[in-house]
Amino acid sequence: MIPNQYILSPSDREKIKEALARDGVIAYPTDTVWGLGANPNNENAVKRIYELKKRDGNKPLILMASSFEYLKPYIRELSVEEENMFKKYSPGALTLITKKSSLTPDYMTSGFDTVGIRIPKHPVFAEVADLAPNKVLATTSANLSTQPSALKKDDVIKYFGQNLNFVTNDFGYYAENLESTIIRYENGWHVLRQGVVKID
Repeated sequence: MIPNQYILSPSDREKIKEALARDGVIAYPTDTVWGLGANPNNENAVKRIYELKKRDGNKPLILMASSFEYLKPYIRELSVEEENMFKKYSPGALTLITKKSSLTPDYMTSGFDTVGIRIPKHPVFAEVADLAPNKVLATTSANLSTQPSALKKDDVIKYFGQNLNFVTNDFGYYAENLESTIIRYENGWHVLRQGVVKID
């Protein structure tokens, strides 16, 4: 019997685990917008995200997890500035672009030597991510590339129909309707996209 603290049902958890163990792509809510996710170490699954979104192959995906400990193997050691900023706003709506490790494959970063990392503040997402093979998801917003990001499950279904392997419910934990802020540290902080978190 599954412990009471879980939001997802035992059946849903098994479906998510099965999808992520194969070539599956799933959708889930986060604290910002809905996301699409797959096992980052499964090239076929990552390619399916690009195909489903009709996404330009030059646009990398990011990595998300419920804890920084799960993201650490996929990146090089953070600088003091990066670590302090990431810890300050995590979990939350901050995406940090940093140097990746050899575990992060080129096919999900469009060949760049960097990768974005984020820890959403969302209980449904946290449960979903912990069901992934390494508790990490290669992810992007749930939308077609020319369309607005999905803010609810109905939006996800409208965009992708039955082409996803699983779509969770939000269980009343809604997305906030604004993307994460994307930053990078290189001789000072650079804001690549201004979102929920305000960085001067």
